[in-house]
Amino acid sequence: MEGMKDEGPSSQDEPPHIEDAQLSAEDHISVESSVPVENVFIDKEAVYKLTEGLLSHYLPGLQNSKRTLQELTQNQLILLDTLDQEVTKFQECNALLDLNSLFTEAKVYHNKLVNIRKEMILIHERTTKLKKRALKLQQHKQKEALEREHQREKELERERQLIAKPAKRT
Repeated sequence: MEGMKDEGPSSQDEPPHIEDAQLSAEDHISVESSVPVENVFIDKEAVYKLTEGLLSHYLPGLQNSKRTLQELTQNQLILLDTLDQEVTKFQECNALLDLNSLFTEAKVYHNKLVNIRKEMILIHERTTKLKKRALKLQQHKQKEALEREHQREKELERERQLIAKPAKRT
């Protein structure tokens, strides 16, 4: 490759990152090398072909890997959405369980309320009967008291009639 002239492809075919067709070997050999390096010229076309070969060898795999990663990312997003939906369903299910327990509790309290209402109606009926009975007893006592008063008056009247009356002188 030494002494070869640049006869590489036109600048349109070259990748934009190849700037200098002739690179000195000193730039690429480490400083630690003990062999003195002379100026070596590299063929532009060889660099281009090596670059193309390297790219053609690795680029399809890398592009395939990129597509696979994009698909995986998209699938992960879909899975995340699905998981969010499932979590929402579980939350709704828990809410329904809570709602069912609330309905059960409401039913228990409703039954208690119905029982209290029945007891209150029963107590109201008993108090009404007791009031009627008390009224009858009161009327009966008043009647007895009136009858005793009449009896007493009759006895007083009888006693008055039994008391001797002085005869009238005529």
